[in-house]
Amino acid sequence: MSDDAAAVFDPLRPQLTRVAYRMLGSVADAEDVVQDAFLRWLATDRSAIVEPEAFLRRVVTRLCLDQLKSARVRRETYVGEWLPEPVVEEADDEDVTLPLMLALERLSPLERAAFLLHEVFGEDFETIAETLGRDAAACRQLAARARVHVREARPRYKVEKAAGLELAAAFFSASRDGDMARLRGLLTADVSVHSDGGGKVRAGFRPVLGVEDVMKLHASLARFMTGGQSRLVRFAMINGLPGFVSEEAGGVVQTTALEVQDGRVAAIYVVRNPDKLRHVAVH
Repeated sequence: MSDDAAAVFDPLRPQLTRVAYRMLGSVADAEDVVQDAFLRWLATDRSAIVEPEAFLRRVVTRLCLDQLKSARVRRETYVGEWLPEPVVEEADDEDVTLPLMLALERLSPLERAAFLLHEVFGEDFETIAETLGRDAAACRQLAARARVHVREARPRYKVEKAAGLELAAAFFSASRDGDMARLRGLLTADVSVHSDGGGKVRAGFRPVLGVEDVMKLHASLARFMTGGQSRLVRFAMINGLPGFVSEEAGGVVQTTALEVQDGRVAAIYVVRNPDKLRHVAVH
């Protein structure tokens, strides 16, 4: 019986993990939720379930809603800025980019669930109502409220992967070689830097806003980055944005994702918290 259960569940595991990750912003938590869903699937009378995919997505969503209650408490005591755990080279990440995930973070758990299930996974509101324990009209309202909040986070500029990675390469080269003039030319006037060290490694506590302050930051970082102290691991798409994985001074692994507008870098997202990078290969 467990073999039969796994035969149905395993092909759905990647999609269920995507649902959980987009809800939680944590790879490890998403994997735990999906494993918990599998254990519940094993204990379920599966002969009565007509649509396993819909049933399991409902289970995963409800588990995520429970998890978000404790996650909100943890975020309130988090040291510095919180960024989602980076997902490197996920094929369909264009639907939910890093800026959109940060916008989702500001929604209530129910708004986030309604938005993701309808806008990203294409579920109708009757199905969403069953999942959330609300009526369809209420779920439609939740999704509409969420849509208003996240509208600005939708990518306004379609960036082709090749062009994005070329910009990431230019950014890496200029910032690591200390070429401040070239670096400035790659940035928008209102560029921002967001970094997440989680109190475990050195990172900024607040965003750095505007090209002048961002240039000052990179000028101060240049002495740590030049002279071969920053090693490129690979260029990659990170949460739908072009960027790179690198190993910095002291052996600190980090991911850098670049939000691009009109061919220039509009926001820089750096994750350095080692707890969020365990799943990122560096060899």
